[in-house]
Amino acid sequence: MGISSKLKLIQTLSGLTQEQLARKLQVTFATLNSWMNARSVPRKKTQDRIEAFLGGLLGEDVPEGDILTVKKALIRQKASAGNVMDVIASRKDLLDQLILSLTYNTNGIEGSTLTEAETAAVLFEDAALSNRTLTEQMEVKNHRAALLWLFDHVRAGHKTGQDAVLKMHAVLMNGIRDDAGVYRNHAVRIVGSNIPTANYVKVPDLMKDLIRDMNRKSDDVIAQTAEIHARFEQIHPFGDGNGRIGRLLMQAMLLKTNIVPAVIRKKKKQVYLRCLNAAQTRGTFTDLQEFLCDAVLETYALIQS
Repeated sequence: MGISSKLKLIQTLSGLTQEQLARKLQVTFATLNSWMNARSVPRKKTQDRIEAFLGGLLGEDVPEGDILTVKKALIRQKASAGNVMDVIASRKDLLDQLILSLTYNTNGIEGSTLTEAETAAVLFEDAALSNRTLTEQMEVKNHRAALLWLFDHVRAGHKTGQDAVLKMHAVLMNGIRDDAGVYRNHAVRIVGSNIPTANYVKVPDLMKDLIRDMNRKSDDVIAQTAEIHARFEQIHPFGDGNGRIGRLLMQAMLLKTNIVPAVIRKKKKQVYLRCLNAAQTRGTFTDLQEFLCDAVLETYALIQS
């Protein structure tokens, strides 16, 4: 586990603001922010102080690279956060921030050129941007609709089955693609990747198996979510929108176990893709699990702000 993840764990578990945490560590806000965003690393003596601080919060030593430490922290945070869907529904500011963050970043990962401010204008002001394509603006509105549908679906206690997967794709690709809401009937490749996708003839059966495994009760939802996400992206069941649907399903799996959504940031796209590639090619899921935990912790920090 890197220093950035440890600092985010400390902030999440302690409830301290970045300013308060900086004072605790006797550094400036700018220095702490640089460490938390992995732009720099502290000296060894400060690293030891950070580990001791985190160990005190967890009641244990913090071995380097131990994903179990992060998971334990998530479990503690989950237990203290109350019902996540109720918290989101009761705070319009939080709901809007989640919609903006999830929409801007997931579309950005897929190549959208809209800035976060432009995305907010389309989402909340119904702006029509003359300098951006109509498709990009439709993608923003459609993702919000798919996300809100998913929130309602999870809050109502419904199972995320095949109908739900196809429904989300239909909403996401409404007015953009003719094959919205149906599995592909042709070969596709993942742009910029050497990962082979499934033969389209096998897609329905592969998705049936994936959805069955996705809905199985697990004692380790982070490991389950990482494994299902890697499998879904390799199946690549749709003609387009696989990345966004895969991340929506990730949110569904987390939310149904009362864990907050994982905001995978556009600026971390290359790290995310490397973790995903390692899971798909080598069956190494540790990096993807830790990446996912880090994204969840960022959302817990947002809820506490």
